Amino acid sequence: MTAEATEIPAEARMSSTVEAVAAGRSEAEAEAMAASPTAKRATAVAESEETQGPASELAKGKAKVAGADEEAETTADEAVAADEEAEAADEEAEAADEVADKEAEADKGRRPEEEHLLANKNGAVTNKMEKFEAEVEKFDFWKLTMREKAGYIRDNITVEPMLAMYTIPSVLASLATQNLNLEKACRVNLGYSDEVCDALAVRDTANYTMEEAEVQKLTASMAGWKTFIQSSLPAVLILFVGSWSDRHGRRKPCMLLPIVGELLTSLGLLVCTYFYYELPIEANTFSEAVFPAMTGGWFVMFMAVFTYIADVTSEVDRTFRIGVVNVFFSIGIPIGMALSGVMYRLIGFYGVFSLATCMYMWSFWYGYTQVKEEPKKWSGDGPEPAGVVGFLKDFFDVRYLASTVHTCFKQGANNRRLRVVLLMVVVMLVIGPLHGENTVMYLFVRRQFNWDELDFSLFSTYCVVVNLIGTMLSVGLFSSLLKYDDSIIGMMSCASKILAGFIYAFAASVAVVLFAPMVDMMNGTSFIAMRAIASKLVPSDELGKVNSLFGACEAMMPVVCGPLYSKVYQVTMEVLPGAFFLMGGVITAPAFCIFGWYYYEARRDRRRQATSELQVREP
Repeated sequence: MTAEATEIPAEARMSSTVEAVAAGRSEAEAEAMAASPTAKRATAVAESEETQGPASELAKGKAKVAGADEEAETTADEAVAADEEAEAADEEAEAADEVADKEAEADKGRRPEEEHLLANKNGAVTNKMEKFEAEVEKFDFWKLTMREKAGYIRDNITVEPMLAMYTIPSVLASLATQNLNLEKACRVNLGYSDEVCDALAVRDTANYTMEEAEVQKLTASMAGWKTFIQSSLPAVLILFVGSWSDRHGRRKPCMLLPIVGELLTSLGLLVCTYFYYELPIEANTFSEAVFPAMTGGWFVMFMAVFTYIADVTSEVDRTFRIGVVNVFFSIGIPIGMALSGVMYRLIGFYGVFSLATCMYMWSFWYGYTQVKEEPKKWSGDGPEPAGVVGFLKDFFDVRYLASTVHTCFKQGANNRRLRVVLLMVVVMLVIGPLHGENTVMYLFVRRQFNWDELDFSLFSTYCVVVNLIGTMLSVGLFSSLLKYDDSIIGMMSCASKILAGFIYAFAASVAVVLFAPMVDMMNGTSFIAMRAIASKLVPSDELGKVNSLFGACEAMMPVVCGPLYSKVYQVTMEVLPGAFFLMGGVITAPAFCIFGWYYYEARRDRRRQATSELQVREP
């Protein structure tokens, strides 16, 4: 078959093109469609006659022409699709323009009065917010009138009465409890005669020095065990309590639980008094230690109270509010101390423990009914647990315990982890000597100055009143009025403690002992400084965890310092009875240095903040 035989006449191709144009297609599209059969046939001829010399060359040329026609057809299809997309985009743009025109017409139709009212409303809200923020920044408690101060205090009182009524019976019953322990150690455990024990009770120890020493050693040993039990269990329990408190947003149950423990202790001491000769001193120690330990004791109470205060106050007022809570706590101590000796003389063991029971019941009632707490959403993993079993599983979940440790030790801006760790060290260094000295203080003054319970009660009241004056001076003058940094207040407190320790240790007369509390009057402000610094290190939703870890550190120190101070007192009782005060000064010295580092860090933070604000204001 020849090439000429395969060629379609031009007239036939022209007729196909005319028909395509009549169907509504463009001329180029029509020519491409007409050429398409030609391309297929030409390609087949070219393949079959590839070796036929010049004829094959002609076939190849025709195939190329046919391929070009196909490319022209594809290009035409793409052009048509592009035109369709452009038309769709134009339609969408026209629809958007119509919507915009309608909105513009609606805006034009708004009455000028409505626009004026809306502008005034927005401006009024803005002005109120600015005015409120300015008032908060400029608020100064000490510039208020006496009536305004009284109203401000009344409106901001929350947990203070509950804490005071928790403190008073605890201190009120402490002296009676110590005397009950001494009486049982003498009459029940050691089996001394009534003549010997009666003489020791009235401080007629001239002929019974050996018996007095044995009684004190046994009592000090029991005090060490009591301190160990009261501290070791809360040190672990408080970590679970803090994590649970943050997850559920509940602080109130954590404040009420320790009150229940102290209430059970008072009832247990009443039982020990009733079975006076049947129950030894160990039963007293069990009642004093186990019930508070199972409910968290002072450690959980303070963790919950200060976390609650941080939740309901701003950062600006936080140091002042923490100071106010500390003042109420300090007020409860001298009241309890002043009443302890007198009430013990007047109404005895039964009267003191019964009065303490009634006070704990009132404290629980006030906290349950008067302290308000807004419920917060559950922030734990999965659905909120229900029922007793679900509560126990959620409360003792070790995953949250690990989360507590991670929260406190995670990295953050401005040396966050280092600051938290050093503050934990400060807590241990400051709290440790306090608990250790309280363990043997009554034994010290009883031996050194031959004081009885009434003398010690009056001296303790005097010490707490002087300490209260120092606390109020620190909160009112240094913190609120002079705006001293929290770390400066902590340094002043540590210096006061160290100097007073030397005076106590070498005191040879009553006059010197009475002078020591005046030097030590700033010691209580270290607690305010520590709590204030801790509340500003972490956000509010982590305060429970951080405070629980601080509480655990605080709870561990009596475990260490209680037996340590008791042992040191037993060893040095014949040589230097006040040697444990020197040990307290040595322990407190590093805390002074750490507070100094905090002051350096605080100044650097302020410089950074000032530099950042200056850079923001510059154009």
